[in-house]
Amino acid sequence: MAQPGQDAKFFQRGKIEEFRAELHAAEAKDKKFQKRRTVLKKIVANITMGNDMSPLFTDVVQCLGTPLLEIKKMVYLFLVSYGRAKPDQIHLVIPNFLQDCGDRNPLIRALAIRTMSYIPIPVVTDALSDNLRHALKDRDAYVRKTAAICVAKLYAADPRRAEKGGFVELLRDLMLDNNATVVANAVAALSEIGDRQDGVIFKLNLATTNKLLAALGESSEWGQIYILDSLLRYVPERCADAEMLGERIIVQLQHGNSAVVLTTIKALLYLMNYMENRQLIDHICKKMGPPLVTLLSSGPEVQYVALRNILLIIQRRPAVLKNDVRVFFCKYNDPIYVKLAKLEIMYRLARAENANEVLNELQEYASEVDIDFVRKAVRSIGRLAIKVEAASDSCIQTLLGLIETKVTYVVQEATIVIKDIFRRYPGKYEGIIPTLCENLDVLDEPEAKAAMVWIIGQFANIIDNADELLDDLCYTYTDESVEVQLALLTAVVKLFAYKSNMDKVKELVHKVLKWVTEDIDNPDLRDRGFMYWRMLALNPLAAGEIVLAEKPAITTDSDRMDRGALDQLLLHTGTLGSIYHKNPETFIRNAAGKALKDSPALNAHSRAVLVPLARSQLPPSLVTVPGPGPVESHSQGAERPETAMVAGPPAPPSKSGHEDDDVGGSHPADDGSEVGIVPDDDDEEPRGAANNDPYSNLGGAFGSYLADEPKPINAADHRGRHGEEDDLLF
Repeated sequence: MAQPGQDAKFFQRGKIEEFRAELHAAEAKDKKFQKRRTVLKKIVANITMGNDMSPLFTDVVQCLGTPLLEIKKMVYLFLVSYGRAKPDQIHLVIPNFLQDCGDRNPLIRALAIRTMSYIPIPVVTDALSDNLRHALKDRDAYVRKTAAICVAKLYAADPRRAEKGGFVELLRDLMLDNNATVVANAVAALSEIGDRQDGVIFKLNLATTNKLLAALGESSEWGQIYILDSLLRYVPERCADAEMLGERIIVQLQHGNSAVVLTTIKALLYLMNYMENRQLIDHICKKMGPPLVTLLSSGPEVQYVALRNILLIIQRRPAVLKNDVRVFFCKYNDPIYVKLAKLEIMYRLARAENANEVLNELQEYASEVDIDFVRKAVRSIGRLAIKVEAASDSCIQTLLGLIETKVTYVVQEATIVIKDIFRRYPGKYEGIIPTLCENLDVLDEPEAKAAMVWIIGQFANIIDNADELLDDLCYTYTDESVEVQLALLTAVVKLFAYKSNMDKVKELVHKVLKWVTEDIDNPDLRDRGFMYWRMLALNPLAAGEIVLAEKPAITTDSDRMDRGALDQLLLHTGTLGSIYHKNPETFIRNAAGKALKDSPALNAHSRAVLVPLARSQLPPSLVTVPGPGPVESHSQGAERPETAMVAGPPAPPSKSGHEDDDVGGSHPADDGSEVGIVPDDDDEEPRGAANNDPYSNLGGAFGSYLADEPKPINAADHRGRHGEEDDLLF
């Protein structure tokens, strides 16, 4: 075997004719195949560098007759690269494939099967089918575990052939194999097939699940990931079953591989939806905290993955990291994306008990050199004031101190968040308005300017020179952004409602309304201008009552994710979906959606927000495979047409009236409760009464500064759903 670094000499660009001549010359006097091996290494190196070596197809294929395994590997690697591009010449190697499939050496048998599965051409898949069936029953475990993965590749190339050939049933049998690696690969292949939107549905029963867990200790790290991930295919019928499985896999939280840890957490979070033992749930939550904290000592990339997953986990299970807010304090050498993720988690974990500690840390961040980070830190101070009433006074003093620094971007961010604080605590902090007005000239960004204009208009009755301030701002009205123009229009009308007897105010209102309705092309501005003009013309008193109507106090309701969407995203912990905070079917073609399945053991809160999924099926017929355990009985009559129909795209999570059942939903914000976090207590019955208050969930309450706020997909029509009779029943 070549030592590392010795093959570097082969990575030099060569010409096709030179390689062809060397291959022909090597056929003459090369008893040990040394020359042929050297030429093939050069060809493979050029393939790696991106050079097109396909003209050498017939010359390289002639080397397949060589009995040396190393040469066979390189020729097969060449075929994997160019076999699909040469459908008219691939028939030349079929006899060699068939010969190697019957070779005495299991490595060669596995190599031939694997290479054939990489070439999705009908003539190759025809030859693969029979040999793959034999390989799945091969006496050597290495061949069986290779063949298991090849079934998934065959299914991707020709689903109909894989189903009719009975390969799914053979994979099912491999899950009961004596070799743990074979079991893990069979589970991986079935999961790959089941994750396709047009694939069979992969389900497990309790007996099979227990056998898979028995192979967990002997499997490799990646095998453990596949087996743990497959637990999401099992729907517990009894709470005791879910609790038993949770106790069996909790030891995997101590694993050194971060992927195994995250997959274990995903499985535990899933099983906890079917548990009723509160002590066990609390115990699992405590056990999940330290492994997550350990992930934060890894590199920045792994840290970011962990932080994005933690952000989801603490919304659903706040007890996991309730007392560990200090762990998420930013370090000086953290990349900006890690710092921003930590800021969001610090805000989520903030309570009355630790608010001062969090505030002091945020105040330190506000003096950093990174402008984007400073902006987020200042906004987080404002969000903290809105969330934790006990800390609002301290937050206001901190913001005033930051405004006194006269740093432009700091003043602008502080102005934006103070506007929201005024709405959260009406009549409490209006005394700081003069300080804000002193810094009016510093504001040059649209959002900050619009926030200040809103403050002037809303409190025009207590600002003596409000008319002068608005008049000055209106000098550049036509040059402002639409956001500022809308704010100025409303503020001027509010000013008129407060001071309608002043001639200067009347002139200002008339001037602005004339600009909006005659000189501005934006339809939103024109519509609002005409609306205000008609209101003022018909009944000025009524117009004043409308624009000065009491505003509902701003809350953090819009700051949390829909419970159904959250439960759905937690099924993708450790995947891209948990980083993007989007379901994979929204950005991966042909990906099947995941959602909690109903069962007698499912707790009431989770059942109240179940998300229905639509799944497209292959048109002609369904494949129903009885499992190795007891066969699950089908429902009477009506279920089959429902399963067989061709469904539309995966149904998105729907909003539910129960999404407000969180820690902050039933307590005022000043008691230190964690507003915006879904409760740990799943035993509480969900509320039945719908909330009719149109202002109870203000989507834009925090402007645009909700860092990475996950948004569930809008509801769509559900043209299909799962029935109890699925494609593959274990």
